[in-house]
Amino acid sequence: AQAFARRIDKLPLPVRSAPGFLVNRILMPYLLEAIVLESEGVPRNIIDRAAKRFGMPMGPLELADTVGLDICLHVGEILAQELGGEVPSTLRRLVEAGRLGRKSGRGFYEWKKGKPVRGKRRHETNGGADLEDRLMLRLINEAVAVLREGIVGEADLLDAGVIFGTGFAPFRGGPLYYLNTRGRDKVKLRLEELAHRYGERFSADAGFGAA
Repeated sequence: AQAFARRIDKLPLPVRSAPGFLVNRILMPYLLEAIVLESEGVPRNIIDRAAKRFGMPMGPLELADTVGLDICLHVGEILAQELGGEVPSTLRRLVEAGRLGRKSGRGFYEWKKGKPVRGKRRHETNGGADLEDRLMLRLINEAVAVLREGIVGEADLLDAGVIFGTGFAPFRGGPLYYLNTRGRDKVKLRLEELAHRYGERFSADAGFGAA
């Protein structure tokens, strides 16, 4: 199978069978945190722009709308059941109201001709100093957990899979490369700060090791 994937010019990535495998497992905490931020009153444009400034090709709320909010809810519930955590009630309410994203014409955004209607840019809050880290460090923390659990055998393979599978900012080298560049101890400390401020969903994974 790996040889066939190479012959058709694709990147074969062996993963161990586990809920969410690699891409959904790592991406979902990032998407869910964006939904939490939106429910706290942070404007959706601010949330999406923060992710794009980091280097993501698309903001998380636009991505959730593109994937389908019903699919996000389904995957989120499976991962919450298997791994713990909660699915934001905002996501469930939108799905129950039939706001499924691009395919229904309305989700977090209204969609016309396949594109989100953003409205005129006005003076908006920047979402606070924690905004970017709340988004990206939940993704990074989950990447550490995936490697620790042996779902992917090597850090380089995980980084490649997340870059090609999610569009994670390629110039940052992948989530684990970014982690090492920023400094594992610094990121662990930052996660502890966020956990104290926002809840244990930010608790540093055991893969960070002892302090």
